[in-house]
Amino acid sequence: MMKSTREEIIQFLQQEFPQSLEKCQIEAVVPQGAILLYRVSEQELRPGGTVSGPTMMTLADLALYIAILGEIGLVGLAVTTNLNINFLRKPSGGVDLRGESKLMKVGKALIVGEVWIYSIDQEEPVAHVTATYSVPPRKEHVHSLKC
Repeated sequence: MMKSTREEIIQFLQQEFPQSLEKCQIEAVVPQGAILLYRVSEQELRPGGTVSGPTMMTLADLALYIAILGEIGLVGLAVTTNLNINFLRKPSGGVDLRGESKLMKVGKALIVGEVWIYSIDQEEPVAHVTATYSVPPRKEHVHSLKC
């Protein structure tokens, strides 16, 4: 399996998925993981002054996608098949979020991972996410049989 560096992933996303980098910054790509920063603005706040759930889901989804690209290489068609989020406590309104992802199982067809999400001004996590991704089959060498 080919691994990708932070720089290679950023270049790939700038070309193939530029909107993903509008609000998110990739801080690190580590073995089977990634750390991202989400720049929270007024647009991500919901009534009550807290960060919206879809914003946290976006961060988690991208953090796991980056971890996957780091682990298996630049595979554009890895897609989310399941995402489960537990909101643990209220994130601080208007404060950036940090997502720390870790791949728990890297299989041939499915990859399972988790993300801990933090308001950068809080020590305790504000959400925990688990997700599964489907990876397209790799092209194997097919030997033709001759009779």
